[in-house]
Amino acid sequence: MTKLEALNICKTLDGLYTLDNISLYLKEQELVVIVGPSGCGKSTLFHIISGLINPDTGRIIIDGRDHTGQTGRVGYMQQKDLLLPFRTVLDNIALPLVLKGESWQEARKKAKSYLSQFGLEGFADYYPRQLSGGMKQRAALLRTYLFASDILLLDEPFAALDAITRHKMQKWLLSLRNQYNPSILFITHDIEEALLLADRIYVFSPLPGRVVGEFAVKNLTDEEKSLCKKQIMQLLNM
Repeated sequence: MTKLEALNICKTLDGLYTLDNISLYLKEQELVVIVGPSGCGKSTLFHIISGLINPDTGRIIIDGRDHTGQTGRVGYMQQKDLLLPFRTVLDNIALPLVLKGESWQEARKKAKSYLSQFGLEGFADYYPRQLSGGMKQRAALLRTYLFASDILLLDEPFAALDAITRHKMQKWLLSLRNQYNPSILFITHDIEEALLLADRIYVFSPLPGRVVGEFAVKNLTDEEKSLCKKQIMQLLNM
């Protein structure tokens, strides 16, 4: 079942043609990765899907309904964690529930019930400055999940982490996915990361961003993934 569709999305930003007729889809409980060079419009597409900006042309369809230009339907985790430095971890996580109308007491109670599953047990009263990079990303991901648990847009969530922490976070994300079954769109520059996480991969061209390749990679053998990596690198002129 298709959960989300971006249909024929075009966008010009500040006079620069950024997205050129982008169409892609995300199935129920699928993890789809978008790979492309810096500045090819990947984050712009996420802004459009989340309703933060409107496309010049095209539509965003979620659960069969037109959600173009509508905010509040998907959870969107941007490249930086964007945690509020003057709020505790628990309050940062509870914030989307408060914004949706719950009291702080109710929101904190609900958010607290997820801390152990997201590796944050014992850190409820910490402030962001007291957390490691990986812990900040866990908190940011939980906040994103509580905003909209069925569709998550993750924009290079592990890019700023060191290699060891990044690998741990990748494995942790896969375990969370198996537990909660969200539908996930994930942006990365790292082909290895894409092959590790994805059911399918879309490859974007340099600006203006176009879909130049699509690869089904779920359940591929190591040899098949190696061939897929070479094909993606060729599309990216690497």
